[in-house]
Amino acid sequence: MEILAPVGNRSMLTAAVKAKADAIYFGIKDFNMRAAAGNFELDEVSEVVSYCHENNVKAYCTINIIIYESELEKLTEILTTLKEAKIDAVICWDLAVVKKCKELGISIHLSTQASVSNSEAAEYWKSLGVERIVLARECSIEDVKTIKEKTGLEIEVFIHGARCISYSGRCFMSEELFNKSANRGECLQPCRREYKVVDEENNEMIMDNNFIMSAKDLCALPILDKLTFVDCLKIEGRNRGADYVSKVVSVYRRATDAIKEGTVNEDLVKELTTELKQVYNKDFSTGFFVDYPHHQRADSYGSKSSTQKVQIGKVSNYYKKISAAEFKVECDEINLGDKIAFIGPTTGYEEMIVSEIHDDSGKIKKAEKGTMITVKTDFLVRENDKVYLVKERS
Repeated sequence: MEILAPVGNRSMLTAAVKAKADAIYFGIKDFNMRAAAGNFELDEVSEVVSYCHENNVKAYCTINIIIYESELEKLTEILTTLKEAKIDAVICWDLAVVKKCKELGISIHLSTQASVSNSEAAEYWKSLGVERIVLARECSIEDVKTIKEKTGLEIEVFIHGARCISYSGRCFMSEELFNKSANRGECLQPCRREYKVVDEENNEMIMDNNFIMSAKDLCALPILDKLTFVDCLKIEGRNRGADYVSKVVSVYRRATDAIKEGTVNEDLVKELTTELKQVYNKDFSTGFFVDYPHHQRADSYGSKSSTQKVQIGKVSNYYKKISAAEFKVECDEINLGDKIAFIGPTTGYEEMIVSEIHDDSGKIKKAEKGTMITVKTDFLVRENDKVYLVKERS
């Protein structure tokens, strides 16, 4: 089972590789479904792919938006560059992209935006040269298994991350309300907001909560052992951060390893679920895998993560000989025993418990705002890496 990690910037890329993802997927600016993510410039593609291949990680590029006539020339330029960079596959669904990939000999992975939920549709796309299909998120485990058996195609499914209220994410609500098309990667997520349902006579419908269009996040961890026949397990989250990628990928790596070794059990699943709750989430659901997800709506706006990050500084120096990072505490304070994290393009995401703090006077137990300090680290960090205090949410 391939673990496929979302990458929206350099820090996330490094975090995904360090967390032992088997593959990553990323987007080119203006040509993917996550316009708000950092994404990558076309001249960065070769470096991204090379870095992945040097670490035995596959690299897929998403071009999963609707393509307009005026963009065909740019599309050809992008795909030619991807071919030269030896991209492992392109994730797409617009037929113009499919056609051009086939002409250039680029492997085609069909995006979930195509909403494939049966074997006949899968066979048709196979006839067009598609090698792998990211099935519609509305498929049950049995649906996935049947499509796999009937078609012989590589099958990819989402196992973790945000879910859209619309079928396979093909929503028009954001465009209608704000002129920002979800199908062009610009979704402003109006579905996440709180609404009241009122009829023309001002009678309000009684609901269990007012977040009537906000789905809980998908988390397939409880049923992951039933998906061992799937070729690729995909994690959503290119709009998240390096901490999210690091945590979620490492959790699913531990889970898949335990499944292979026959050591997965209820206690491990509970432990790993608790870890997943430390990063962005809207509570969890197994989605459509087991049953139709009635009443699996979020009950609040924003993340329900059990921890939060507060940026407290930026690394000004790293002393390799003594393994210590120097930075100024720009807000809050740091105490011995606190958890801090470092995020940077080359560092990715690293976290640690503070065991030793020094200032100009020597060892100290607490560093207040404005203090220049050094802290011992168990890993290499770099100048300009951002430093965060990781706190439990109250």
